[in-house]
Amino acid sequence: MYALVDCNNFYASCERTFNPNLRHKPIAILSNNDGCVISRSDEAKAVGLPMGAPIFKWEGFCKENNIQVFSSNYPLYGDMSSRVMTILEQFTPDVEVYSIDEAFIQFKGFETYNFDDYGNQIRTRILKWTGIPTCVGMAPTKALSKVANKIARKFPEQTNGVYVIDSEEKRIKALKWIKIEDVWGIGSGLSKRLKAKGCHTAFDFTQLPDDWVHKNFSITEWKLKKDLEGIPTLQLDEVKTKQAIATTRSFEYTFSDIENIKERISTFATSCAEKLRKQGSSCHAIYVTLSSDRHKKDLEQHRASKLVSLSYPTDSSLIISQEAVKAATSIFKTGIKYKRAGVVVMGLVPTTNHQLQLFESENPKHKPLMRAIDGLNAKYADYKIKIGNQDLKRTWKMRQERLSPRYTTNINDIIKVK
Repeated sequence: MYALVDCNNFYASCERTFNPNLRHKPIAILSNNDGCVISRSDEAKAVGLPMGAPIFKWEGFCKENNIQVFSSNYPLYGDMSSRVMTILEQFTPDVEVYSIDEAFIQFKGFETYNFDDYGNQIRTRILKWTGIPTCVGMAPTKALSKVANKIARKFPEQTNGVYVIDSEEKRIKALKWIKIEDVWGIGSGLSKRLKAKGCHTAFDFTQLPDDWVHKNFSITEWKLKKDLEGIPTLQLDEVKTKQAIATTRSFEYTFSDIENIKERISTFATSCAEKLRKQGSSCHAIYVTLSSDRHKKDLEQHRASKLVSLSYPTDSSLIISQEAVKAATSIFKTGIKYKRAGVVVMGLVPTTNHQLQLFESENPKHKPLMRAIDGLNAKYADYKIKIGNQDLKRTWKMRQERLSPRYTTNINDIIKVK
């Protein structure tokens, strides 16, 4: 048996946990640099605030509807997520963290358990210990547990937030209820193709011949079909090594000079290199992007990117930063006010097992140097060692004008009881 545990309106729930005055009020959370809406409470959805709304265009609407708007507070959300996942591990050792607010869990050897009761225990403990409301969907497969979770979320009064698909009758009824475009793993393009074949629900999808699905779609869709039929084909994911690592950010201000652009690109490249070393990978290529502010229609727009292939795989901050800055300089256009940039390292291979070049190789001093830098940065996080083309006094700072306190991760922000 699998379960999908989903935190309800997670970001908004984290804010409400430490500020009960926000309960039952519409809440919106903004993206980095307070750009656009990335999360809404049910109350905010009900009054018509769309996902992705640029806040500078919807400021008046939020005031008219008394929507409480917050900057994204990732230290708080990350810590609360970690607490929820730790609680789940008390119920079963098999936990797959699917996203910051969702986890699949698997029950092996729980055949004698009453899953309705067990689901309610999970939900009650998370709510009591963290203040985060959840919905729990349980079923014999991962895809069906997603369906069960949607039912629990859609009908909270009838299900009390827990729904178990444990019979063929329930499975059929659930699949006939859920629209094909709402099925986990069915994107908009795929749903259009399926609707053209007369598939409007998940049940319709399961009625297609296996051979036809195999021939017209990929093995992923075939596995999804079998999972919806109640035959487990999708397992809990093991920890996977990332195939590409990206650091992309909007700037706090627009930059039209190359020196600031080079400094930002070097910082992003260094961040990617640190992540490479953490997972034991080296990259074969670096992809650099620059873009102007697409919301400023009155300004000249420019978007450009460049891919750099390296002669040998590397995880050195020095090499990656140097090549990324060269690429950014080559695509920089004078007179443009740039608002966003990004660095992506790709073509990743294990650092301890990759093909060497006969005539070119990395400076052997880089390895011990990077180890020393990583060690010191881990020990003195607030005094990070940087490479020369970074601003030594500058730390990455987002615009967060509506930031709530970091209640659980900063002693200065802890709640005071009077």
